[in-house]
Amino acid sequence: MAAEITNNITAEVRNEFGKGAARRARRAGLIPAVVYGVGEPQHINLPGHATTMLLRKKGTQVVAILDIEGTEVYAQTKAVQVDPIRRVIEHIDFVVVDAAAGKDAIAEAEAVAAAAEEAAIAEAAGEVVAAAEAVVEDAEAAQA
Repeated sequence: MAAEITNNITAEVRNEFGKGAARRARRAGLIPAVVYGVGEPQHINLPGHATTMLLRKKGTQVVAILDIEGTEVYAQTKAVQVDPIRRVIEHIDFVVVDAAAGKDAIAEAEAVAAAAEEAAIAEAAGEVVAAAEAVVEDAEAAQA
């Protein structure tokens, strides 16, 4: 079974800016990002694989818990820039949200995902039962 995807991401502060610095970060497997909402915008680099998996599994409007130099920041994705050819994430803009609202949004998203999974399982089970009943009816008709 695959590992559970969490909303926690460890970020590192970016000190270099511009196209060249962003390209070097992407080459190193990082995703450049900016966090808006409290004071000056904060430029960060995120781990590429963990961030990509979070956005693929939980959607592009997810609330992430960013660990920036030991400070926990709840931030929702505002914009995700994706390369149109290679389909890799180029840059992410985050907006800081209140910690209580962030926790509520995470809990709500997990509840919706769990309900959708239960509905899919129930639907699949119903299809299996219907197929089994059809096989039994065909077998009974053949014997008659």
